[in-house]
Amino acid sequence: VIICVYFIMNKFLLTIENEFTYYSDPVIAAGQKAYMKNQFDFHGIKTPRRREIQKPFLNKKYLPPKSSMVKTVKTLWSKNEREYQYFAVELALAYANQMERQDISLFEYMITHKSWWDTVDSIAAKLVGSYFIKYPEQRDKYVEKWLKSENIWLQRTAILFQLNYKDALDTSLLSHIINTLLGSKEFFINKAIGWILRQYGKTNPDWVIDFVNKTQLDNLSRREALRLIEKTS
Repeated sequence: VIICVYFIMNKFLLTIENEFTYYSDPVIAAGQKAYMKNQFDFHGIKTPRRREIQKPFLNKKYLPPKSSMVKTVKTLWSKNEREYQYFAVELALAYANQMERQDISLFEYMITHKSWWDTVDSIAAKLVGSYFIKYPEQRDKYVEKWLKSENIWLQRTAILFQLNYKDALDTSLLSHIINTLLGSKEFFINKAIGWILRQYGKTNPDWVIDFVNKTQLDNLSRREALRLIEKTS
């Protein structure tokens, strides 16, 4: 059985690699690499085309068994071209209905390796956000761990995992997270604080205005938090 799963996984990975290689465009790749501050190589596949290529691979009929997900995602994460990490995030999402308690370890791995906003934000809002809804007893433990970690990407995840929660957002927890990180000079932390407040402002603008008024936020966070509210007021 193990050999069979390994064979399926390898065939799956080889096929997606062949597809990405076939559609590579070195001119587009150079621009994408520059946009990401030369941190990652690219095949040069724009998002609409990449999603078109990926679509059959994310069909439930063709997915490798869930038991191979960690190995498959980590193999994709090890590849040089950034498209593989984008695909890995969407592949993990394809198993969302089969999410298991231990999957948080994989999400932490994805957040802390080849870290940048382009992958971390999707992992935070989609994977981690869904995980804590399914396993709420895990939430506070990991949020505290991430806040204390001094890893800005884990901290950004703690801020952003409630991005799509709307009325279900826990304002007490969000207040705690933001207050813990006040005084940070890190752009990606202060930007994320502004973003989560701006997003929640679509649901509860009064709470956001009150929170901003009584909290010594960084100017970037404050500006981002109130941007949409000020436009509509």
